[in-house]
Amino acid sequence: MCWWRDAVVYQVYPRSFADSNADGVGDLAGVLSRLDHLCWLGVDALWLCPFYPSPWVDGGYDVTDHRQVHPRLGTLEDFDRLVAAAHRRGLRVLVDIVPNHTSDEHPWFREALRAGPGSPQRQRYIFRHGRGPGGRLPPNNWESRFGGPAWTRVPDGQWYLHLFAPQQPDLNWHHPQVREEFREVLRFWGRRGVDGFRIDSAAALVKDPRLPDVVGGAECEGLDDFAANPDHPFLDRPEVHEIYRDWNRVFAEFSPPLMAVGETWVGKDRRAAYLREGELQQVFNFEFPRVRWHAGEYRRVIEETVGTAWSVGAAPTWMLGSHDAMRQVSLLGLPPEVNPTVWLAENGQRPPADLRTGTRRARAAALLELALPGSVYLYQGEELGLPEVTGLAEQVLTDPVHRHRGHKDKGRDGCRVPLPWARHGPSCGFSAVAGWLPQPPGWGRYAVSVQRDDPGSTLRLYRAALRLRREFTGAGFAWSEECDRGDVVAFRRDRVLVVVNTGRVAVPLPAGEVVLASQPLGGGCLPPDAAVWLRLS
Repeated sequence: MCWWRDAVVYQVYPRSFADSNADGVGDLAGVLSRLDHLCWLGVDALWLCPFYPSPWVDGGYDVTDHRQVHPRLGTLEDFDRLVAAAHRRGLRVLVDIVPNHTSDEHPWFREALRAGPGSPQRQRYIFRHGRGPGGRLPPNNWESRFGGPAWTRVPDGQWYLHLFAPQQPDLNWHHPQVREEFREVLRFWGRRGVDGFRIDSAAALVKDPRLPDVVGGAECEGLDDFAANPDHPFLDRPEVHEIYRDWNRVFAEFSPPLMAVGETWVGKDRRAAYLREGELQQVFNFEFPRVRWHAGEYRRVIEETVGTAWSVGAAPTWMLGSHDAMRQVSLLGLPPEVNPTVWLAENGQRPPADLRTGTRRARAAALLELALPGSVYLYQGEELGLPEVTGLAEQVLTDPVHRHRGHKDKGRDGCRVPLPWARHGPSCGFSAVAGWLPQPPGWGRYAVSVQRDDPGSTLRLYRAALRLRREFTGAGFAWSEECDRGDVVAFRRDRVLVVVNTGRVAVPLPAGEVVLASQPLGGGCLPPDAAVWLRLS
């Protein structure tokens, strides 16, 4: 049974979801305590971001032990209780797997540093001698995703590769021990009852052993420039598909088989390869959340995403946010001429986002997303209409992006601020004390307890949409010849017509029963920045 094909998966960032022991950090017991919220909301599964032992240099994506739980987040017994409780409620569980790198505090990397150049222990990572006189220059021109060179030199003179922070050394996926280790990691969590995995940096595992320079350089986003680098040295290498065919055989050892969704930062022409039979079941679509409230762009991304997935018999995936992305309420509240990357890097102060407009558009975008064919990944707090938290003080920022870009980029902390569960309290119900990231003044107005009692709230809108979308299961998808044009996106799912108005003037609607609307309608028209589901006779 391919349950994931039309599932709604709720992403939990554990440190910011719910704290059970009053230390200001969310934990597994906190997640368990709030499972009924997910059931009330109407999702099908939860995806847990990393909860493994980690120094938390990169929010838990720097792992020291792939088979344990960070002591501040709980124990393996807590994990088992969480999975069992989720399953009793009909919720499936996905966990994050981080196979591209480990923490520099991982036992393997510590052994590698002690063993020295040429040792078997160093072969599990990517160590090289440098270039230039005395090897003082990095082995090539690759740059880190977080800024600066992707190489760090150790005291004996060799350099090691890290596509992310220096504390996240990349593994060597040409090494058989690395491959066997992760087979066993998958089996370990499969035996503990998980239903699948989200694969971090799924396209980056395999590197060209020759380590050639990247053409173009990172300043012009040459890291991802496949046109200039058709045989890319560290992204989307052909050998990565061998890994996922191997993993799929591991998934098949379980009944029912496990599944995986890949974080693949590759274009539509490359995504389909990961979805071929015998590889991954899903890959993320990162174009959709980047659309800046433009009907033509929504049409293009929807057509490409649906076409890519269906071409190989897979289901499309949709997302509007994640722990790595700016909140839609703020993104869609920015003027079109403002570069959101620059705005976010500068801490979101100039100009301030128009949160009224952003909220209207984010509510409409949610109805657009939830009506599309395939599965949806929701990031915690989307259902509350949370904006990006801006103006965070320098001393509270934790994201390595901030550190490694010379403190010129605020990083991703603004979308990771702990959830508000109650209007009042030291952290709005997240904990009995202040949370690890400070909530801004007025955060309590977005609280779950507040919105559950408000029929017009974003939370209640999401709940209604999640229940109604079950009517679309198995329904076809077709653009509406009558309505889909100009600033209007419109398509049909069986007898339901979905209409989204991205323009500045109201548009007339065809006759039909209003099933759900993102804002009040009047006079048979759809206002600007609004969406509606109509049941046609």
